[in-house]
This record gives sequence, C-alpha cells and structure tokens, in this order.
Amino acid sequence: MKRQSLIITFVSLLLLVAGIIPAAAQGIIVPDCPPPCLDCDVRVPCWTPGVFTDPSWLKIDFHRVNVTVEDQIATTNVDMQFTNVGESLAEGTFIFPLPQGATVDQLIMYVDGQAIEARILEADEARAVYDEIVRQYRDPALLEYIGTGAVQANIFPIPPGDFRRVEISYVQILEIDNGLIHYVYPMNTAHVSGRTIDEMSVSVDVQSNDEISNIYSPSHEIAISRDGDDGFSAGYESNNFRPDGDFSLYWGISSDEINVNLLTFREGANDNGFFMLLVQPPVEVPDDQLFPKDVIIVLDQSGSMDGDKWQQAQDAAAYVLENLNPEDHFNVVLFSTGYRTFSNEMETPAEAQEAIDWIYTQDAIGGTDINLALTTALDMVGERPATILFMTDGLPTEGETEIEGILENVENAAPSNASIFAFGVGDDVDTFLLDTIVQANNGISSYVRPSERIDEEMASLYNKINAPVLTDIEIDFGDLMVEDMYPAVPLPDLFAGSQITLVGRYRGDADDTSITLRGEVNGEPQSFTYSSLDFPERAGGEPFIARLWATRRIGDLLQSIRLNGENPEIVESIVDLSVRYGIITPYTSFLIDENDILSQQGRADAAANFEQEAQTLASEAS
Repeated sequence: MKRQSLIITFVSLLLLVAGIIPAAAQGIIVPDCPPPCLDCDVRVPCWTPGVFTDPSWLKIDFHRVNVTVEDQIATTNVDMQFTNVGESLAEGTFIFPLPQGATVDQLIMYVDGQAIEARILEADEARAVYDEIVRQYRDPALLEYIGTGAVQANIFPIPPGDFRRVEISYVQILEIDNGLIHYVYPMNTAHVSGRTIDEMSVSVDVQSNDEISNIYSPSHEIAISRDGDDGFSAGYESNNFRPDGDFSLYWGISSDEINVNLLTFREGANDNGFFMLLVQPPVEVPDDQLFPKDVIIVLDQSGSMDGDKWQQAQDAAAYVLENLNPEDHFNVVLFSTGYRTFSNEMETPAEAQEAIDWIYTQDAIGGTDINLALTTALDMVGERPATILFMTDGLPTEGETEIEGILENVENAAPSNASIFAFGVGDDVDTFLLDTIVQANNGISSYVRPSERIDEEMASLYNKINAPVLTDIEIDFGDLMVEDMYPAVPLPDLFAGSQITLVGRYRGDADDTSITLRGEVNGEPQSFTYSSLDFPERAGGEPFIARLWATRRIGDLLQSIRLNGENPEIVESIVDLSVRYGIITPYTSFLIDENDILSQQGRADAAANFEQEAQTLASEAS
C-alpha cells in the first residue's frame, strides 16, 4: 500500500511540475518534497530519510546570462549556481522554459570544479540511467523535454553547505516585427520562488548587416554602448535581485528594399549542405504602393469569451476596422453555436463605423463551432487577395469537432488567394489545429496569455500584415539541388517590416550563383534576382544552421505524429536526428554523469537494473 501511494504521489509531482512550466519560470529549482503520509496528521517524510528538501534550503548564488546576436541569430548562455543552505541532502528540479524554435545545444554541470558535459540519449534510456544513479547517490543532471518549449533539469544530490553549478546554452532566430527585433529572457519567477538572487547579470552583444536605429528595454534600466551603426552592447546588473519580470530588449533596423542574406554549413565535402535564407522587405511601404485586399474578421463569441475577453475582442475588431487601407473591403463573422455576419457582401471602409457599432451590441454566449466559422469566411473570398483574421479562446465543441475533419474542410474551402491568420486567447486553445491551418494558408499564428491584452496583441498582428509586399512567393535556386526546405510550399506572404526564414538542404555546390524571388504585387508578377551567392562544396560554415534545420525537420515529424499517430519509422527518424544534432525531443534527453555511466555497457547495466526494479515495484503495488 505504501509503494502504491508513493507511485500515485510521484505522478502528482510530475503534474505539479508540468503545471509550473507555462509561467516562464526560467532558472529556478523546484525542490522535490516527500509525499504526504497517509497515516499521519502532519506532513513528514515517508520515504528515504535525508532527501527531503525544504524550499528555503536552496539559494541562488548567481545567475549570469550572456547573449550574442549576429544577424538575428541569438545564442544565449546561462550560468547559475545553487547552494543547499539546509541540513540534509537536497534534490531539485530546475525548470527551464525555452523560446519557440530555440535549440538547446549544451548542458554542463560542475562537480568539484570539473566541467561535465551532457550527451544525448533516448528518453527512456536516459531516465533509466538517471534513476539508477540516484539510488547510488551519485551526481548527474538530466535535461528532459516537457511539453512544448520547456525542459527540466534534475540535480541530485546537493549535500548541506555544498553547491551545484549548471550551464545551459541555446540558439534561436529572432523574428523581425514591424521593423523591430525583440529579445526576451524569462525571469518572472517571484510567484514560484520567493528567494532573491545574490548576483544577477544580463549582457547582450548585437551585430547586424543592417543599420540599427533605436534600442530600448521596457523592463530594466540598461547600459548601452554603440559599436558603429550596425552594432551595440547592452547590460544589466543587480545584487539581491528579485526576479519579478522578464528581461526584454528591442532594437530597430532599417531597409529600403527586399534583401536576402544567405548562411550555409557543411559537415564534410561528401555530405549534403545546409542553408538558411533570410528574406527581408522594407520596414514601410508608401501609401501609393499598397494594394487593395479583402479583410474578413472572424470572432469567437462563445460563452467562454464573456466578460473582459469579449470586451477586448470587440476593441480589437474595432481597431482593425478603423485602420483599413482606403481601397480595402471587409466583412465580419461572429460565431458560437452558429454564426452571424455583418453583411451579405464585402463592404467598403465607409461602412466600418456601422460594423463597429454592430459588434458592440453583440453578447458572448453559446458553444464553439470553429469549422462552420472558417468555412463561412472562406466562402466570402472573391477575386481579390483576402486576409482572414480568426480569433478563438477554446477547442471546437459544436459541429465538426474532429481535428482531421476540420483541417480537411478548411483545405477544401480555401482558395489560393486567401491567407488565414489565427489568434489564440488563453490556455485552452488547440495550438496544433491553429498552427496547422495557418501553415497551409500563408498565414501566421499568435497567442495571448490570460494576463495579456487581446486588443493590443491583435493591433500588433494587424499592423504587421496590413502592408503586403509580395504574395504567392516562389524561389528559384537555378541548377542547385535543394530539398527538405522549411517552411514548405506554399511559402508565406511577405509583409512590410517582417521576414521569411527558410532552411533546407542542398546537394553539390554552386559558387557565385543567383537566386530568383518571384511573386505578385497587386496582382502583377514581379521578380527579384540576387547574385554572387555561394553554396560551397567544402566543409565549414555556421554549425547552428544544421541544428536549426533539424529542429524544423523534427517539428514537422512530430506534427505528423500528432495528426496521424505514432509510426515506428518516424519515431526512429526523430531519435536519429535528435541524437545526431543534439536536440531535445519527447523521445530523447540530455544526461550528465561524473563517471563513465554513459559507456555502452554502463547504460545497458543501468537500464537492466532499472527495468528489473520497476517490475518489482509494479508487482508489489498490485
């Protein structure tokens, strides 16, 4: 009975840890506490004595963040030290959320001053090794994938008065939004851990191919040092720091035309190469170059939107309608159990105020028929380019509720001149559904947490997509063999102040080659040719490009599993890519061990011992 309650409590602990992740708790250790004693009136340890950790025992000595950014490629190095100021051995779980698209490329723990670097193992194997070492009170750190965009590091044991130092580094691409690049380092952990940090520092060094304009941090007082027109350094330092807000840094860039930047990497002359192509348009488009489009606003007015959410959604729709371009047309679809539209036809901006007044008279009530809302909006699309702004706060509960059915219906209803931009509100949104829809329909998705304002985020999204620069985009690589490119065809439209980032593989070589970018501007075909680009045959280049490509490839394979179920061949491909390129997935983990437990025989022995004990626990629990 005791072992059964222990297993139940262990599952509860995992759920607790998973629940903390969305809070962006960067760099904290959540102490591992004992399960409650079912036969006692007070909370006392019911399992291995000496391992219980009081939250007040763990102190952060320093938290140092060093960031380098080169042409939007940000490498973040985190160095933290934790001290056990308690009276017994302590085990902690280090919660570490990651930005979307980030790739962890290194995990190091210091033991007696010696740096021990992690390696990639399959997830089950890594967990078996870790559990076996913990039983022997040896000293590993395990970095595991948890959900989407978060990992955890288990650190065991920390003797009284001793410390553990952990280093983690990750790489990400920073997107351009309305001519601004935004870097965020999550530090808002005060609600999880009340402790201050003895020494906190953030250092950011930026180099760009484009001229840098404004530099601004809305979150912290930073020191800025300029390095010419295309570089700068920013820094923040504090003692006894209370982490109650994320570190946020913005800087602006300038460009007057559509530019491309190419980076490549090749592991060896006999291997296929990797490339990353950045396509960046001007920050602004003159009014006389804006081409007319149809804008269809689709708002979820189900009962779950009632209150502040519905008020902000109405304000967001009003902002869009007030900022239509002179030649734009529009319509509005409100949906819940059924749907209602503002008009039976597309209207001109002259009718925008009437539509705003109509929206403010509507109440939020009913279920959520996402399928009907999207197909209704798509049926409104005519000959002109159409932008569909779709907002919802929940899962499909009415009409067609199966994800596969909704995706199929949207695919059948969507004309080639329609782009769908999804806007998810709250924590109950089906992000897989929305992301899949926008990826197939030349759009992007954006999400708002409960604490954020819907109208402000919608305004930011609309400002980003209000000025299309090039639509129906194709890229011609000439005679160069290019494959496995992400995002896949169709490529997203290009908007003023934004950017398209392409990664892929290439075969052979093409020194001094040309790339042609084709698309449409206001229905007229346009092409742009970029010369003197090198796809080298020799080894060398930027290694992070290979990891970035593998991250996109793994994401595509994981999406296939979510849509179609697990397939052994796909899982094997994910594991192979993960192990080869050092990327954490649901099927792989990082493992650190101070001894040679990572040898083939050591892993086999540990896994066998763990499996045998697991079977014993299971039989006793039953």
